[in-house]
Amino acid sequence: MKRRQIIVNDLMQKHYTYYLSEPVGMNFDPEFLPELTPKQMLEMGVFGGKYMTDCRNEFPEDWFINARLCHERHDPELNYFKANASQPLSVWREKGWIYHEDPRGWFQWYCRYYMGRRCPDDERQIKRWKGMKRHIAQIKKHCKPEDISCRSKQRQALLNWAYDSRNI
Repeated sequence: MKRRQIIVNDLMQKHYTYYLSEPVGMNFDPEFLPELTPKQMLEMGVFGGKYMTDCRNEFPEDWFINARLCHERHDPELNYFKANASQPLSVWREKGWIYHEDPRGWFQWYCRYYMGRRCPDDERQIKRWKGMKRHIAQIKKHCKPEDISCRSKQRQALLNWAYDSRNI
């Protein structure tokens, strides 16, 4: 595959350039097996709809056709589980969870990874993604099978990390 250059100009990044070196949605690290695509996540409702509202030019148009977004504010009612399972970006910065090339955090990294970018932060982000499995164990322990109303905040958190808890 020929490397394709992407130039980003949005509210959080100006003249940031990266390259796509893998086909879209393919050749993931064998330990990284997300259950949902970025498009599916946006359609279901993640991050209170406040995520990705100014960077449509960077990603495929069809990701945004049915996306549940709100440019003005974070609205948990737009989340699939109607629960606020997000922390402010300022908290993520304070904890050192933000990689400088992905100032919006994990989901931005995942969208770019899904599109074919590979970068030095991949290993760390995949390790963080794997750490979310602890929430699956909690849902299995405390909820009846397929009771999606049980532990909605944990389910939303899993959704924000590309896990689909609807069948747990």
